[in-house]
Amino acid sequence: MNDFLNTLINWVTTTGIKLVISLVILLVSFRVVNSLGKKITAKLTESAKLDRTLTKTLSNIAVIGIKVLIVLSLVGYLGIETSGISALIASLGVCVGLAVNGTLSNLAGGAMILITHPFKVGDYIAAQGSEGVVEDILICSTKILTVDNKVVYLPNSALSTGTIVNYSEKSERRVDFTFSVGGNDADKVKSVILDVCTAEELVLSSPAPFARVTDFGSGNGLKITMRAWCKSADYWDTYFALLEGMEKAFAANGIVVPFNQLDVHVKNP
Repeated sequence: MNDFLNTLINWVTTTGIKLVISLVILLVSFRVVNSLGKKITAKLTESAKLDRTLTKTLSNIAVIGIKVLIVLSLVGYLGIETSGISALIASLGVCVGLAVNGTLSNLAGGAMILITHPFKVGDYIAAQGSEGVVEDILICSTKILTVDNKVVYLPNSALSTGTIVNYSEKSERRVDFTFSVGGNDADKVKSVILDVCTAEELVLSSPAPFARVTDFGSGNGLKITMRAWCKSADYWDTYFALLEGMEKAFAANGIVVPFNQLDVHVKNP
């Protein structure tokens, strides 16, 4: 019994005190790290130059890393061999890395998107076979809303390495049409096309509308290409307004648009 009491007293006065000190340091340091992390994140997110999602993600990673270092330091202070723990953590890290390889790729892709800014919330983009308005840029995916009101989540890893068409980055877009006008006077057709473009208020005067013969003799007569510029936000309104205006102007000026025809001959047996 005396040996047990002596051993207990010796443990309490040495390892026990270290254990209490370690627990106190652990609790206090974790509180300090959490508090500093929140304050630094709040300060950084207030800055207009830094993205909120990227700032919050990096802050959380930094806080977790500091906590791991604190735990490892306290384990060493208690006299526990840390080489085995370090090897275990490294092995777990490899296993977790292999398991979440795709997620980490998406995370890195999201960071690249937030840094390089190929698009922003509110832009109309086309990527990975889908197109629509960007509603949110998440850590691992980007949320877009299609024109038929479907929500599509695109993985950030594919977006960061693939082709992205941003229709909203520039303030102006061009509307292109090619009309087949076989058997009609080309100059008259061009004049009618330019008159329709000039009359449409959504069409910009600079750059000026364009109408020229671009092909002939391909089966359906002359091909006249029209190009007109408009504001990016007005693209579809301009597109349909010009298309409807051309149809009415062609009909009013007797301009015939040739269509493919199929002749069916019925033979009596």
